[in-house]
Parts: sequence; C-alpha cells; structure tokens
Amino acid sequence: MQATDLLVTVTDETFASVVLASDLPVVVDFWADWCPPCRKISVTLAELAEEFDGRLAFAAINSDENPRATRDYQVMSLPTLLVFRGGQVVESIVGARPKGYLRDKLGAHAA
Repeated sequence: MQATDLLVTVTDETFASVVLASDLPVVVDFWADWCPPCRKISVTLAELAEEFDGRLAFAAINSDENPRATRDYQVMSLPTLLVFRGGQVVESIVGARPKGYLRDKLGAHAA
C-alpha cells in the first residue's frame, strides 16, 4: 500500500463516520487548494501515515468544499491539524511544521 492510500479524504458528510467513530486516533488535515503550506505538509503527512500505520489514522478535508466541519471545529488558519480520539479533539497544530515536530506531537497520540 502506498502512503497516499493511508491518507483518507473526508467530507462534511463522511466526517462523523470516518473520524468521530474511528477506533484509532485520527489526524485530520484541514487544507485548501490556494494554500502553499498545505501542499507541503500533505507530503509529510502521507509519509507519517505510513510510519504510524495501524496506530494512527490520517484524513484530509478541503476546508473550502466542506465548510460545516471547518466551522464546527473553529478552524481559522490553514493548514490546521486536529487529532481526534474517541470523537473528541485532543490536539491542535496550526501551520506547517517540520516532520520531526509532527512525528513527536502526533506520535504521543498513537495507539
């Protein structure tokens, strides 16, 4: 399986079933096409999805196309990463960060 296969695309309609109902902690990447740092961090997240396969789930949601989830979780800047465990936000990371930083922060939530 390729790393990009591990980064699931979610929408307003699938958010609850994919993210909130997940047995694993889920890292959700809120992004948009017009956001250059979003493109950069997506590559890093695909690599981390491979590293944490089976211990963390990774999802991406286009904020422009899915305003309900963006509004519900008060995402004000992009990229924003929210970590969900048991349907609740347990970590928020705003802005593009280096891979090592993300590995440490997200790894703390791995099952």
